[in-house]
Amino acid sequence: MKFSIEDLRKLQIPLITLLAALVLAYLMVSMTDSRQVKASEALQTQQAALEQARQKNQSSGTEKDNIAKYLPLYEGLIKRGFIGEEQRIDWISDIRKINQQNKLFGVIYNIDAQKDYKPAFPVNTGSFKLHRSEMKLSMAMLYENDLLTLFAALPAENNPPFMLRDCTISRTNNTLRGRFEPNLDSECEIDWLTLAEPTKAKP
Repeated sequence: MKFSIEDLRKLQIPLITLLAALVLAYLMVSMTDSRQVKASEALQTQQAALEQARQKNQSSGTEKDNIAKYLPLYEGLIKRGFIGEEQRIDWISDIRKINQQNKLFGVIYNIDAQKDYKPAFPVNTGSFKLHRSEMKLSMAMLYENDLLTLFAALPAENNPPFMLRDCTISRTNNTLRGRFEPNLDSECEIDWLTLAEPTKAKP
């Protein structure tokens, strides 16, 4: 079948219309795909934001539960002097009180400056900083039990924990061995432990 020029001229407009329709259809399909992709991305973004909000809300609830659970313990450690500034005046006061109440022969003490402390054993203090204050104690004793009496009474309600590092006991040169005369001398070293609260960043 042969087409004349006249036939081609007659088909020109329908062909152009068909081509335009195909181009328009292609553009519409492309726009639909693009909008579908953008809608899918927007949906994923919203789902991620929703999941993040859920996790934040759950985390907030967990934090509130932890605060309610551990706040009394935390406040108790502050009251005891384990968290915050060291209370060496209280330590000295308690040592004097123990000496008087138990009728010991007197305690001589010396406290060094507070230092950072990294124990040999693993300990997780979080954002808190562990400090220690080294104290040297000397006391005359009637018998060894006087030393046990002192260290048993030291963990008072307002005192932080301490570690006994070393003790040396020796006999005195006292020739008068009466019933209430000291027979022994002791020298001990202990570490008072305190936790420094995290420093707040300046705004």
